[in-house]
Amino acid sequence: AASQLTDHRHEGSASLNDGCRAGSLWQEVGADEWIFCRPFHVEPRNILGDDPQERVSAEAAILNSRVHYYGRLTGSSDRLLSPPNHVIPRPEEIYIYSPLGTAFQVTGSDYASKNPSIITIFAIWNTMMGTSILSIPWGIKQAGFTLGVLILIFTGLLMLYCCYIVLKSPKAIPYVDTSDWEFPDVCRYYFGKFGQWSSLVFSMVSLIGAMVVYWVLMSNFLYNTGQFIYSESLCSQPAGLVKSTFNLTPSTCQSESQGNASLSLLLLSGGGNDTADRPFEHYWSKTNTIPLYLIVLLLPLLCFRSASFFARFTFLGTVSVLYLIALVTVKAVRLGFHLEFHWFDSSTFYVPEFRLLFPQLTGVLTLAFFIHNCIITLMKSNKHQENNVRDLSVAYLLVGATYLYVGVLIFAAFPSPPLAKDCIEPNFLDNFPTTDVMVFVARTCLLFQMITVYPLLGYLVRVQMMGQVFGNHYPSFLHVLSLNVLIVGAGVLVARFYPNIGSIIRFSGATCGLALVFVFPALVQLISQRRQGTLRWPSAVFHSLLIGLGVANLLAQFFM
Repeated sequence: AASQLTDHRHEGSASLNDGCRAGSLWQEVGADEWIFCRPFHVEPRNILGDDPQERVSAEAAILNSRVHYYGRLTGSSDRLLSPPNHVIPRPEEIYIYSPLGTAFQVTGSDYASKNPSIITIFAIWNTMMGTSILSIPWGIKQAGFTLGVLILIFTGLLMLYCCYIVLKSPKAIPYVDTSDWEFPDVCRYYFGKFGQWSSLVFSMVSLIGAMVVYWVLMSNFLYNTGQFIYSESLCSQPAGLVKSTFNLTPSTCQSESQGNASLSLLLLSGGGNDTADRPFEHYWSKTNTIPLYLIVLLLPLLCFRSASFFARFTFLGTVSVLYLIALVTVKAVRLGFHLEFHWFDSSTFYVPEFRLLFPQLTGVLTLAFFIHNCIITLMKSNKHQENNVRDLSVAYLLVGATYLYVGVLIFAAFPSPPLAKDCIEPNFLDNFPTTDVMVFVARTCLLFQMITVYPLLGYLVRVQMMGQVFGNHYPSFLHVLSLNVLIVGAGVLVARFYPNIGSIIRFSGATCGLALVFVFPALVQLISQRRQGTLRWPSAVFHSLLIGLGVANLLAQFFM
């Protein structure tokens, strides 16, 4: 019996030519690992069952002779004349033929675990949906309504094209088995160690940036959840006032720079009553104490050797996004639309349709549409590989439509007057009072989801960083603890001194997007076309512009 069957469709050519003795059916290549040296195609009537079994069918004998003919044309180090794919049976047609005269079908888990297109599409949608959705209305406000919508559509199409380049990049490499490659492996192939390490560094920027944003948001959500519970327990507001706040005036303006901020807070937070006494404020502070309380809960979770337990709760991301969409819809229906178009000049309550702060939106969108470092892995589970490009495009369409829906409705429904559009916060949930019941549910769901996702992100950082530096995902508890302390410390410091998720998202998005979205995919495409002899000047100009856009996107963040 063989412990492991290594002859798959993509690597069957290598297995058939390497290390097989003449006339041998199986050849041991390592401890508990064998390769299938003489594949036989056994017809369904020859599969193990109650009927008498033929030893070798005529078709199997012909296939065997054909494969050995190809194998003798070249040595194992040259793949040019290896057996082509149409000679090797498909995974579902591979059987193990026993010398005793019976055949067993290979039921590999890889083939059985393939997902239909609809599952793949929503897996991409669920993976891409993250904390950036909370900052989309703020980004549209920074760019201006009309320009913001145009930029969102244009950036989504641009990110889709770059993701398409990443997806097809392994298949463009000839004479090499790239079936298990990820994009960092492609970068290593084209750019050597520099490509491998730089892609790792920028991937770490996106992951650690997401963890910092999570820490800020968890501090925010925990603070507001505690405020809601505390105010309800003391019955500091009459039930009718809370209901009125929920139904009629669900938005607050926290911008101190606005001239009507005091009036807005008075009108929309239920009369401006102070619901917390001084001791409670002292021990329950959004920036002074809450970020420290989270250390007690999350630092031990980061030290778990395996993150499989937390992976069971990933469905909460879908539930949270669907609830946010429902929340936005309800609020928009209750408030109605408040829009006036001032194309270049601002007014007291409205912003121009075109603003010079639009790079802040492009930075947020770069992270919002970012899935390039894991798209190859997600697409490997697609049952119909020929539909990968279509499914990727549909997934990006759904993601873009979700961002547009949330961003446009929040911006349009924001009550102006009495509030100015400039009051829209980087986290649009902050524009709702703590006593809003629907928003309280949203914050609680998002808090629990982030508590379960945060260890997963830490696990990915540890696996990639420790694996590259030490060659071991868990070198020792001390190594893992030191890494986790640095990550948690970064989150605490940012939550304490700069809890602005809009700026954190745009800087981390523009930084990781520079390499993994614009520069590396564009260079890979140019080099691949040049080696294939298909490079033309329009393609060279276009992909050079992509690189320029990535550089400009990052530099512009420092001047906003």
